[in-house]
Amino acid sequence: MIEPVSGRIRVWDLPVRIFHWSLVACFATAWLSSDDAEALHQWAGYLALGLVAIRTLWGFVGSRHARFSDFVPSPTDFCEYAGQALRGNEPRYLGHNPAAAVMILFLLSMIIFIGFSGWLMTTDMGWGNDTLEEIHELAAELALTAVVVHVAAAIYESVHQRENLVRAMIDGYKRAR
Repeated sequence: MIEPVSGRIRVWDLPVRIFHWSLVACFATAWLSSDDAEALHQWAGYLALGLVAIRTLWGFVGSRHARFSDFVPSPTDFCEYAGQALRGNEPRYLGHNPAAAVMILFLLSMIIFIGFSGWLMTTDMGWGNDTLEEIHELAAELALTAVVVHVAAAIYESVHQRENLVRAMIDGYKRAR
């Protein structure tokens, strides 16, 4: 339910916000422990996979802006938004904009790929497989690059749209239309 609070509206429900910041913590923990603490690294990866599974379910049954049907754009909508963004006149979205939606789908996919490839390295088939380890590490580096782009885009959009998107992902509220 949307609850106006002094010109603000609740957009991000608690499960979405908990997921977001928990995934940030899991990814950072896995990244920082990759060479020094194998058990911690693995558990952070497994927890990240579990979070993605829960978020995927929530994407079908959750609140309005949590649902994939609310924010996953068609290719045409994405291209139109990208063109507007390149000209600096993209519209404001109460939920995720099309570019953010594509980034979300990419990051969720990368977490699944990284987690699966990491798990494979613990199996008889993948144990000691240098190619698999290189693919796993490359995928993690690609995901980290995407995270940097995601953070930069959130900062840009916060300034451009005059709305603190980081705060919105903490308290759940954005400026009403």
